[in-house]
Formats: sequence, C-alpha cells, structure tokens
Amino acid sequence: MIDALKDKLPKVAQHLDAARVDLLAFTAFEEADLETDLVGQSAGAVEQGDPASHRCGRDLPDRTALIRLVGAVLAEQHDEWIEGRRYLGLDVLARSRSNTPAQSVTEPTEEVTPALTA
Repeated sequence: MIDALKDKLPKVAQHLDAARVDLLAFTAFEEADLETDLVGQSAGAVEQGDPASHRCGRDLPDRTALIRLVGAVLAEQHDEWIEGRRYLGLDVLARSRSNTPAQSVTEPTEEVTPALTA
C-alpha cells in the first residue's frame, strides 16, 4: 500500500512507513493468540473497575481487515481534505478584501433629455 501511495500522496506514504511497526504490531502474535476470545476475560475486569480493561476486549484483526481499516481511514481523510479545500477560509477572505482597491462612491447625475420638436 505504501508503494501505491508514494507517487500520489508522498507525505501519507512517509507517515504510514514511519508507523509501520505500530500498524503491523498484531503480526508478532502467535496464531493461537489471535484466535483467543478476550471478551469474557475483559468483562470481569470491567466489573472490578479496571479502567484500561475496556480497550482490550476485542479480538485482534487479521491482515486484510487491518488493510481495509487503514484504507477506509485514508479515504475518509482524503475526502475531508478535498471538501475543506472547496471553501475559502475567513483569513483568505480578509486578505482578499484588504487587497481590493476602494470603490469610489459617485453621486448619481440627472440626465437631461432634450425636448422633441417638430
């Protein structure tokens, strides 16, 4: 995925490459650990008041699920970035107003239409 992003989004590719260890941390677990159901273990810890236990009550995802998740997050961030670029910020509007020449206010003049004579 990083190779696919290098040309179009080099900063995103660099960020993902720097976070590679964190994103792929689940691959260091044994296969048996990945299949272990942690929900029953964490329920008891929550009842006993362990505040950190609510974060470990989920099964770890497999590689394809993690790739789908990272891809969805990247797509959503890209969409939000594109949408944000559609609108001008207040600072841009203020700068554009300060660069425009002042419009002169002129008094309306009365047009005199000559009388028609035959």
